[in-house]
Amino acid sequence: MDKTRILWVDDEIDMLKPHIMFLEQKGYDVDTSNNGDEALDKVEETSYDIVFLDENMPGLSGLETLQRLKEIRESMPIVMITKSEEEHIMEDAIGQKISDYLIKPVNPNQILLSLKRNLQSRRLVSEKTTSSYQQEFRKIAMELAEVRTWQDWVDLYKKLVYWELQLEKLEDEGLQQILISQKEEANNLFARFIEGEYGDWIEDAEGAPLLSHRLVKQEIAPALRSGSKVMMVVIDNLRYDQWKVIQPMLEDYFRIESEEAFFSILPTATQFARNALFAGMMPDAISKRFPDKWVDDVDDEGKNLNEDFFLKAQMELLGLKDKRVHYTKVANHQSGKKLADSFGNTRNFDLNVVVYNFVDILSHSKTEMEVIKELADDDKGYRSITESWFKNSPLFDLLRQVSETDDRVMITTDHGTINVTEPSKLVGQRDLSTNLRYKAGKNMSYDKRDVFAMKDPEKFGLPKRNISDEYVFAKSDKFFAYPNNYNHYVKYFKNTYQHGGLSLEEMIIPYVWLKGK
Repeated sequence: MDKTRILWVDDEIDMLKPHIMFLEQKGYDVDTSNNGDEALDKVEETSYDIVFLDENMPGLSGLETLQRLKEIRESMPIVMITKSEEEHIMEDAIGQKISDYLIKPVNPNQILLSLKRNLQSRRLVSEKTTSSYQQEFRKIAMELAEVRTWQDWVDLYKKLVYWELQLEKLEDEGLQQILISQKEEANNLFARFIEGEYGDWIEDAEGAPLLSHRLVKQEIAPALRSGSKVMMVVIDNLRYDQWKVIQPMLEDYFRIESEEAFFSILPTATQFARNALFAGMMPDAISKRFPDKWVDDVDDEGKNLNEDFFLKAQMELLGLKDKRVHYTKVANHQSGKKLADSFGNTRNFDLNVVVYNFVDILSHSKTEMEVIKELADDDKGYRSITESWFKNSPLFDLLRQVSETDDRVMITTDHGTINVTEPSKLVGQRDLSTNLRYKAGKNMSYDKRDVFAMKDPEKFGLPKRNISDEYVFAKSDKFFAYPNNYNHYVKYFKNTYQHGGLSLEEMIIPYVWLKGK
């Protein structure tokens, strides 16, 4: 392996001879320069791994040299060394993306520590992460055997997501595959848990987790009653892991007041989960209370055209009809930009609700567009596209504006989504719902091992068109396929993102309270 090459730039370089000898004895190759112009020439000619740069030099100053060095090799680590502790010098250096900052006089161990921090941190972090996960693997396996409550499942899922995000930074496919296997096992056990508990959750809120239809009542209403102005942002299909990749961007502007998880109702589909969220009641109750507003899932017309109506009806039921409510649905970049540009026009409302459809569009695009299939081939790619979209989105611009007000912000979603890989054959009549993760209808035949079946939908808060209707929900990463033209169907939909069924990714979803810094 080649030696690490260091360039040390200081107008009193001769006085640093002991430090340079120390580094050479440690196996480093050190070049020196006593001025900025010479340093620039050397960096043009030689590929250095790191530069130590004196801040106070005659001629071309340290900060000027820093800027010119970054223009030559932007990614090269530069450590600024200075006698001065003046704040503006530190700010200037940090603003130009220095890798470290040392105050004279420096000792050899400080230099060595800076080298390890900047050149070996990836290897050290990789080794530590690998070791930590190997220990955590055994704990997770034990927790899977002992999980008993919905809170246990929330904690376990968050832990799995944490390690998924940590391990994706490493180039160790073996460890990543082990984690994928743990997630598969967790999803199988989670399905059994939901089958045993979900009916009780719907019938009685006591002891149940927060569900879709109780979110506004339990979280938004108290904030409004306290006099806060609230912006509620519902990003369709936003999974917990996707929230974690956009969180760091928001933390530059907001304090995270709380980060919690709630459970999407079944089906984890927009028509059911989001209507329940805004109406404050389960779908069966919505269809009976507002029969002219509820649209069956087999009908062609839009299923979410009445969210504004449902929200205002819920406000009235909660005794908040005096609160001014503004609802906006963003379906494309242009409408998102229009909303961000006109933010000042909605400042007099008590509750601003924004429904953002990008992630839902992304998941459907993966099914239909080859380029998205390639970019979002797996969960890592799916998160990466979400992160890139958010960074450049009008939504981020809008939230930056909100951060400058006293408004409280909730970011949440209606349900998650899962990458489906295993087909499960299902036969039914022509009027079955088209969703790949759940089916509603009569006279269906299916593999009972692959589904959670609701023979009495009304008991679970779901409407039915016929007296003999039932609902079935695909477990884990299964998706329903018809025997007719089976191979074509499977090839088309395998490894696409779907929702409507029963999995950790679809059901355990975030709601986060933010307040501007």
